[in-house]
Amino acid sequence: MPAAVAPPTIGPNGCEHEPIHIPGAIQPHGLLLVLSDPGMQIIQISANAMQWSGLAAEALLGQPVSVLIDDALQAGLHHQLGEPAALEQPHYLGATAIGSQRCDVVAHRRGGQLILELEPQPVDAGMGVDLGWTNTIYPQVRSFVAQLPSCHALEPLCMLAADEVRLMTGFGRVLIYRFEDDDHGCVLAESRQPDYDSYLGLHFPESDIPRQARELYRLNPIRLIADAHYQPVPLIPAHHPQTGAATDLSLAALRSVSPLHLQYMRNMGTLASMSISIIVGGRLWGLIACHHAQPRHVALPIRMACEHLGQILSLQIEAKQDNEEAQHGRDLSRVLVRLLASMAERDSLVDGLTAMPNELLQLAGADGAAVVSSGRCVRIGDAPTESAIVDLVDWLSRQDVGGRYSSEHLEADYPGGSASLSPAAGVLAISISQLHRHYVLWFRHEIVRTVDWAGDPTKTGHSQDGEAALTPRSSFARWRQTLHGYARRWRASEIDAADQLRHAILAVALRRAEEMAALNEELTRSNRELEAFSYSVSHDLRAPLRHIVGYADLLREFDGERLSERGQRFLSNITEASHFAGTLVDDLLTFSQMGRAALRRVPVAMNDLVSSVVRDLGDEIIDRDLQWQIGVLPVVVADSAFLQLALRNLLANAVKYTRTRTPAVITISAEDQPDAWVFHVRDNGVGFNMKYSDKLFGVFQRLHRMEEFEGTGIGLANVRRIVERHDGRVWAHGEPDCGATFSFSLPKRSRP
Repeated sequence: MPAAVAPPTIGPNGCEHEPIHIPGAIQPHGLLLVLSDPGMQIIQISANAMQWSGLAAEALLGQPVSVLIDDALQAGLHHQLGEPAALEQPHYLGATAIGSQRCDVVAHRRGGQLILELEPQPVDAGMGVDLGWTNTIYPQVRSFVAQLPSCHALEPLCMLAADEVRLMTGFGRVLIYRFEDDDHGCVLAESRQPDYDSYLGLHFPESDIPRQARELYRLNPIRLIADAHYQPVPLIPAHHPQTGAATDLSLAALRSVSPLHLQYMRNMGTLASMSISIIVGGRLWGLIACHHAQPRHVALPIRMACEHLGQILSLQIEAKQDNEEAQHGRDLSRVLVRLLASMAERDSLVDGLTAMPNELLQLAGADGAAVVSSGRCVRIGDAPTESAIVDLVDWLSRQDVGGRYSSEHLEADYPGGSASLSPAAGVLAISISQLHRHYVLWFRHEIVRTVDWAGDPTKTGHSQDGEAALTPRSSFARWRQTLHGYARRWRASEIDAADQLRHAILAVALRRAEEMAALNEELTRSNRELEAFSYSVSHDLRAPLRHIVGYADLLREFDGERLSERGQRFLSNITEASHFAGTLVDDLLTFSQMGRAALRRVPVAMNDLVSSVVRDLGDEIIDRDLQWQIGVLPVVVADSAFLQLALRNLLANAVKYTRTRTPAVITISAEDQPDAWVFHVRDNGVGFNMKYSDKLFGVFQRLHRMEEFEGTGIGLANVRRIVERHDGRVWAHGEPDCGATFSFSLPKRSRP
């Protein structure tokens, strides 16, 4: 549940920093001793010692504890101190007599100090005590346990616990209060007498129980305030005589509480309260909160039974939550298996995921999804626009999210960009690459919510001079707030399923990378053999082709006049074919050499390189109306000779395929991207059909007839090989009779 309002600021420091674990005082319904260890002499005692023992507190300091407790309890205390990790939690030692008063004795250690607490066993109905409760504790707890199997959901379980605690303690109202993720509370169940106000379904702000108070509830599972009008009883001396510090009373049942909390109780019309902690998975899940309109003391045996009931309730809640999440996780696992099967059937992980759009949405319970990979953004369901998703991915890549990110309130968590993501209010994203910006994202719509608070949580008391006073709010009447911009919270099982998908994708990618590495090794070996063969063949073919051309020229020179017209035509065809074969052999030799020669990377001014190539093409554009439009090009680090060859092939192609255009326009431009420079050679020539684009950069691949446009079909293959050796990539876009654009990228930083 989202945090709806900021917690009220109370005073210059606020309740958040109040040292409530070291109040230096206790509640007056018991006696507290701090003992030396070893020796068990009284070194600190509450100032109400006279009331319990007939001796002044100062007179008891330095005395052995045997002056207050009997030998049997002292022996039990000695035994406990001899156990490993003794008394880390309060331990009931038994009962002892102090004068005519029987007292229950509890001991614990905290901060190295040995603390004893004595509380009277009730003998009458004073302060609302009813001795009859003690005799019915076991049957009531047994009745509670017996009814647990019939409670299949959280609400009836909490309602049963609230009824049982009210029956055991006699409080007028008992609430089951759950802390949400932002630490504000919500009342799930309530048992009350008719004359008590109902708080069922109401929410309480996080500031009602500050952080350090929640930590004490986690450490000490039960706390009683018998009378909100009590006067705190100080410890004597005020500080521990051995440490000089205030004694830590975090685990003491008698610990005095904050005066702000007492005022809070009185404002609520509650003069007695008891809280039982609900601990789930080691964290404070909630409280069983008991209220009474009059002072009320609850005897220690009853409190111990209530604490036991709270532990049973905690285990039941944890089991139900775990079972529910486990069942949901199993359902999502079946969806995940179908997605993985789809990925296994396809070469592309993106295609495998997007081939099952319903399963991809179901995996995270999302309204929309997107897969961003290798420059593609595939949207599914009701997802934001592609540009908004790309911006979000750029932002995610700059965050330290450990491979996964989730938010149910993008308005607060994604600064400046949440509006562009409409209709999404929440996102769950996983990174599926450790090197690149590849993500799977799920989106959820906004859910408008109303929250009913127990009073306006923004209200604070004010002193007469108008400044904020240390006074909690005085009204707990229902106060409604409408929340916008929140999506439904991502469940733990959904986040876990997304993590499993991420690990599976990375594992598949790793396996395919290993397979590709093995294939590449084999291809590299084959390519080396092929390049060596191509080099050998093309080199050996040069000589006979020169002979053919040479003898054809000699034949034309010496006997050309005696040849018939048909013979001369045949001789011209032989010469032209030999020249073409020679050019083809030269291109093949260049192609094979490019895979063998080492790159010599140097800074290359692209504008100078383009100008040089344009000058070299001068003879091919004589008497043509051709316009060059050359933009501002960057300096790149590359092999200058190879890059010149690639540019010559691209520009020569543009010149060739604009032959039928008047004017012919060729544009060379550059685009600055985060990791690379992208260059574009654009023309208004004959273009090509995109369905044949995969053939453009292959050896001997042509999209136009030889009779229309000459060429060997190796030029663009050379371009691709040069660019790929520079760790870039090449692509093209065209349309018949509307020109073409050939693009290639060069990384700004070359691989080591």
